[in-house]
Amino acid sequence: VGIIANPASGKDIRRLVAHGSVFDNIEKVNIVRRILLGLEAAGVDKVLYMPDYFGIVPRALENVHLKMSVEPLDMYCEGTQDDSTLAARLLAEEGARCLVVLGGDGTNRAVAKGSVSVPFMSVSTGTNNIFPCMVEGTIAGMAAGYVATGRVPLEYATFPAKRLDVMIDGEAVDLALVDAALYDDIFLGSKAIWDMDKVKDLVLTQAKPSNIGLSSVGGMVIDRPMPQEKGLHILLGPSDSNEGFVVTAPVAPGLIKPVRVLEVNEISLGEEVSFDLSPAVIALDGEREVEVLPGKKVSVRLNENGPRVVDIEMTMWLAVQNKDWSPAADEEVSFYGSSSHNA
Repeated sequence: VGIIANPASGKDIRRLVAHGSVFDNIEKVNIVRRILLGLEAAGVDKVLYMPDYFGIVPRALENVHLKMSVEPLDMYCEGTQDDSTLAARLLAEEGARCLVVLGGDGTNRAVAKGSVSVPFMSVSTGTNNIFPCMVEGTIAGMAAGYVATGRVPLEYATFPAKRLDVMIDGEAVDLALVDAALYDDIFLGSKAIWDMDKVKDLVLTQAKPSNIGLSSVGGMVIDRPMPQEKGLHILLGPSDSNEGFVVTAPVAPGLIKPVRVLEVNEISLGEEVSFDLSPAVIALDGEREVEVLPGKKVSVRLNENGPRVVDIEMTMWLAVQNKDWSPAADEEVSFYGSSSHNA
């Protein structure tokens, strides 16, 4: 099992421009300690982790006696999101069977840039937390361990996530797991998005009214859960316009804003949405990441090949049953219901 714990998650400017709480690294240490204990209880014999400037995993190992091997990856850390991307690639090469990721949407996006071939156990410790989930560390460790050891079958214990490919002049340059937004500015700056009048286009892999962040806008304009094979494209306008209609959306923690919606379109897998503004920047999973230079052709494509994500509740049910898998066993699983996620 690989562990990627982002020491920088839960600390960005949304603590100033909104009301996000600070997720300190000591709490991440405590969560990782419980994850490690859960992994060992599930039968994992080796853990590789991303080293970081705070030493989250080494601190978690203090005063804990584990039989399994826990070792750092052989990599140089720069203290940027590229560390998470590199760690994911190295863990996939080392044969990791599950990646435990501590962070928010941005951290999981960085990990997905490194590998989507290994299932994610995503633990929420960030700001916008649509992709990861709030879960007690012990259970997260046990669920990840059951997936990694093969005690539960991947096709039942995990579900597929979509992704958005950012295309510039026909070439994929980046990706997002939840949302991609065209932002009318020329600077990446502090990265976070809070001025909704500057958001012109919004493409979503999922939309729920219970979401926080840009994807909450999508949740306010649909009247049913979005199908797995679909995405959403929303065209936005300035708040003082008379066109379209207005929804009220929680675009950041404690920051609830009126958003002018001009047009809503469902999109299909493989479909591309063109962004017709340059220069501009593209925000991915809530943070400005890609600069669009004048004259560049930009589009966003809905892609079904995102990472598989551990369905915690289903995994724990399957581990309890721990039966041979046959058509009859499949019928028993349906009794408990399927994943409640819509990724």
